[in-house]
Amino acid sequence: MTDTADTNEQAEPEGLSVIRSTVDGVAVVTVTGEVDHHTSGVLRDAIAPAHPTPGARTVADLSGVPFMDSSGINVLIAGHQAHAPAGWLRLAGVQRSVLRTLEIVGLTPLIACYPSVRDAIED
Repeated sequence: MTDTADTNEQAEPEGLSVIRSTVDGVAVVTVTGEVDHHTSGVLRDAIAPAHPTPGARTVADLSGVPFMDSSGINVLIAGHQAHAPAGWLRLAGVQRSVLRTLEIVGLTPLIACYPSVRDAIED
């Protein structure tokens, strides 16, 4: 895997940290903190394709997200739609509590979840 430039965006005062990098041509968005109605805008901006071109690919690393409410779910749905039809949004490292929410609302058949960023990129 090859990493390129990182950018770090911080939502204040809620404390959601987002780091965006590129690995093997795939945008990797590493998110740390709770995703709720106060912080979901930061996630929305981070997972939107940087260059809206056909085939945009993004992995959202949610291993540092212990909680996500419905606003985060809506952001993931919008992110999925922004990557369609030729690209994709994949999730990596989703904590069990967040994964359970994604399963309950039926999002896991729509957005693939992987144990790691590497798995998400290589699939």
